[in-house]
Amino acid sequence: MKVPLYQQIINEYVAKIEQGALLPGSTLPPERTIAAQWQVNRSTVVRALDELASLGWIVRKQGSGTQVAQSQLANRQTPFAHWPSLPTQANLQEDPYLKKMKEQTHSATTIDLLTGELPAELIPNFSFPEISWEQILKKATQNTTSGYLPLLHLLKERLQQSMHVAMNFQQLLVTAGSTQGLQIILQTFVKKGDCVATEDPSFLFALPYFASLGIKLEGIPQDDEGLSAQGLLAACKKKTIQLLYLNPTHQNPTGKTMSLHRRKQIIAICQTYQIPIIEDDIFAELHFQSVPPTLKELAPDQVIYLGSLSKILSPLIKIGWILAPKALIQAFSETKERLDLTTDLFPQLLAYQALSDQGYQETHATLLRQLKQKEQQFHAAFASLTNDWQLHSINGGIYHWLTWKHQPLKRKDWERFLTHEILLAPSFLFSNDTMSCRVNYTRLKSEQVCSFVTRMQTITQQLRKDDPL
Repeated sequence: MKVPLYQQIINEYVAKIEQGALLPGSTLPPERTIAAQWQVNRSTVVRALDELASLGWIVRKQGSGTQVAQSQLANRQTPFAHWPSLPTQANLQEDPYLKKMKEQTHSATTIDLLTGELPAELIPNFSFPEISWEQILKKATQNTTSGYLPLLHLLKERLQQSMHVAMNFQQLLVTAGSTQGLQIILQTFVKKGDCVATEDPSFLFALPYFASLGIKLEGIPQDDEGLSAQGLLAACKKKTIQLLYLNPTHQNPTGKTMSLHRRKQIIAICQTYQIPIIEDDIFAELHFQSVPPTLKELAPDQVIYLGSLSKILSPLIKIGWILAPKALIQAFSETKERLDLTTDLFPQLLAYQALSDQGYQETHATLLRQLKQKEQQFHAAFASLTNDWQLHSINGGIYHWLTWKHQPLKRKDWERFLTHEILLAPSFLFSNDTMSCRVNYTRLKSEQVCSFVTRMQTITQQLRKDDPL
């Protein structure tokens, strides 16, 4: 069955925006020009553009023409599909840049600084005792909707000690990673059309989950201290914000850690406007320098805390938790049951064994020393590139944020990294910005350092040649 012409126009412009051929703020041709190109009536073009505007892909302004929307991709909804053409819909195709990176991931000559996890050699090595089927069945009787009871009690003790906040295990809900925890919170708190504020850039803008729920993401700019207090205040005055999601320590993707002063400012604003804060502290086990107190410590009743062990025990063990007032935990548990979301017993048993291991503290301290050494290695390797790239300082986590100092870059400029087989995450995956990138410095192997520097110098020289100045 033939795809209607207006749908073909929609598909083409969605594809151009997703592939970077049309950047945010770019002006589309006039309606009459598009109609002539497609050899259709102007009314067909108007129908296509109206639908693109209603879904957040473009903005139509009287007297100013039609422009690509500045909103991040996570805020753009999928166009209504003409079902016979579903297999070839542009919006169902994988992003070409991500697809190319995946194709290069397993190449022996690729330097992979993209993957968001520790390399295998840094993941702590814990021993696990043999366990019989009878023992597993017995332990299963201790697995509740909130989680495996021994793990809940152990988490309570650890969090209470580290945060200096009184709590009980009934304020905890174990999840299959922090992402599932966020999903449960959103399904409990927000509805279609609600606004959730977060840092800009943020990894949330790379997730299609928000658009699928019809949730509007409001990006708040960051400065050297973290999320802008003035930016948040301005957003609160303009619209109703249902939740504020923050990754204040070793933020993904920038690696920044919010200052104590800024944390207090953000909390004060949220208390004034009665906005709950979701604090995602996924890198809590990866500080190699001191960090400010968590938001949860500073405002226990204002903050819903997300924790995880996935970054330290490997993503194969999807274990996270929500720490919140008891009444909220009850609501989250009901949401978890309603959505039929489960947290398997085996990862919980492994997490409990690792955290209760007598050698955990020593093993963890060794990991932090190795992280610091890796960061110093990366910093030294990058020394020859600092005239052209800004390397932002970090005090833990696994990400560095690099910013180009010269002419504005376009999406196609980042293709050079693929050509030279360096995999990293350009900022256009997390924001409308195209000048920066996220790198996982922990994955740079010692034997790759010289090759990495050489490739980066080559790419930098090529980019400098394109600089009109």
